[in-house]
Amino acid sequence: MAKIVDIGRKPDVRRRAVATGTILLRPTTVRAIRDGGIEKGDVLASAEVAALHAMKGVWQVLPHCHPIPITAATVAFELRADRVIATTTVEATYKTGVEMEALYGATVALLTVWDMVKPLEKDSKGQYPSARIEDVRVVEKEKSQR
Repeated sequence: MAKIVDIGRKPDVRRRAVATGTILLRPTTVRAIRDGGIEKGDVLASAEVAALHAMKGVWQVLPHCHPIPITAATVAFELRADRVIATTTVEATYKTGVEMEALYGATVALLTVWDMVKPLEKDSKGQYPSARIEDVRVVEKEKSQR
């Protein structure tokens, strides 16, 4: 039987999580992102907004997550020759951790990048031979001691 874990008796403590992930792309696509040459608009600004929005709504998508009062969240991007790296940081003072929020934010940021650059990544058969999301993971998790 599925259930949401009871966290009612746990104390509120400060929590922080950092997650990262990568989308591999053609170098020409990364240059187009850098140069503002994507037809749909500013890729990184769109991915940032999408990630922030996603982090606030994890509980609406993942059935075992609690609504968490996020106190701070950031999204950062690093562009390399053949990839975009997204890193998210989430903070809250609550009864449960924020690693799912950080992971989901990083993943949604990468999916947004993919959605916006699809025309540049497709081959003649409509496939994506170069585009690949990988290495999504929690790189840091903190829980304040009382």
